[in-house]
Amino acid sequence: MVTAIGMVREQLTDRPLLVCDVDEVVLEFLGPFRRFLAANGLKLLPRSFRLHGNIVAIDTGTPIADEAVHPLIEMFFAEQCDWQTPACDVATTLAMLSEKADVVFLTAMPPRHHDLRRTLLNGLDLTFPMIATEEPKGPVVADLHRGRDLPLAFIDDIARNLASVGESVPQCLLVHLMADREFRALMPVPDAPVICADDWAGAHRLVSKHFWAGEPA
Repeated sequence: MVTAIGMVREQLTDRPLLVCDVDEVVLEFLGPFRRFLAANGLKLLPRSFRLHGNIVAIDTGTPIADEAVHPLIEMFFAEQCDWQTPACDVATTLAMLSEKADVVFLTAMPPRHHDLRRTLLNGLDLTFPMIATEEPKGPVVADLHRGRDLPLAFIDDIARNLASVGESVPQCLLVHLMADREFRALMPVPDAPVICADDWAGAHRLVSKHFWAGEPA
């Protein structure tokens, strides 16, 4: 039986591989999620780098119960095509990188939402192969790359995902990128060897240097 990872692996070529998270990297998540919450009488307060405890009722300021957060996220993902928008410069940057590298999306999302997310990304001309999984990202990237003697880079907004990939694939370039600047300021600085990029222009420079620094100008 061919797995989702296996199906994507079959599409890879003998070029460097860039694996990108989706929410807050390729697609804006927090801005659209705030608008979604407002439409449901709620708001997200930037008090700490977490959703639990920071989603409150607009009329009373009372935080919603922790067990109510996950159903809200599920509802948002079910309606993502109505809310989510691409991160600034992502389409043009990935188009440039894909001229000489393979690009794969690795989204931390229940696989049941795969088709909706695929539809959204395709509509934004972000048609690169995608894997939707709730499994740790390190083993997924390792299984995808399978020890190929080619450069590898991974971009994500969550420190634990970057650490997971770093543990599983030590030679991988690890880039932290987060579209929402307000919440990015609340998160701890990722530990080395993770490198932070302010935007997709910065990520482009880091990935290009890692992939092709040794090539003739």
